[in-house]
Amino acid sequence: MSPRRRDAADRPGQTAARDGSTLRWPGGTAKFALFGEVLWVGVLCCVAGLGIITIPASFAAGSAHLHRFLRAEDSTVRQFAADFTAALGRGWLVGVGVIAAASLLLLDIVVAGSRSLPGWQIVLAAGILLLLGLLAGLAGVTARWQADRSWRAAGHLWFREAREDPAGVLWLVAAVVLTAMVAWQLPPLIIPGVGCLVFAALATSVRERRPHS
Repeated sequence: MSPRRRDAADRPGQTAARDGSTLRWPGGTAKFALFGEVLWVGVLCCVAGLGIITIPASFAAGSAHLHRFLRAEDSTVRQFAADFTAALGRGWLVGVGVIAAASLLLLDIVVAGSRSLPGWQIVLAAGILLLLGLLAGLAGVTARWQADRSWRAAGHLWFREAREDPAGVLWLVAAVVLTAMVAWQLPPLIIPGVGCLVFAALATSVRERRPHS
């Protein structure tokens, strides 16, 4: 795949994009190849995330894989596996925390949905919003993890950039909602949905932010 990406990056006229995106992300010039890579990342993440607590590490490795692809660098399964192993070193603890929090929120949603609690509407809405925030935060943090950046540093970076770019957070929440909807309607679509979610999280992590005046 690397030669095709290099050929696409070297086509006349494409490297002169007005916004500089072609120069910055030469691997993204071949739109169909990028779409295929996003789907492939969905497959890799779903397989690596079968351990449940390995989901954060799989998302982090998938984000690193797509980042290399966009830079027109070699992005192989071996490199994905190396990133996954590195991310899993502390990422399994993140996975345990996320799964525990998500389980409690899902229990809250189910109980509130039974309408057996007073003020169940508020409890249900709060549970859904918190779950969306948790999943969006997970995607945001994993997109900022790097082999030379700890999970704690990635989390701090996510919170700082979320304050500076609330629109990016909303876009990420929308991506989480869309992924959940397509997976609910047709479970096999969870694979491309995960790939698109990882890509959306990566996009929010590298998008330009206007400096505060």
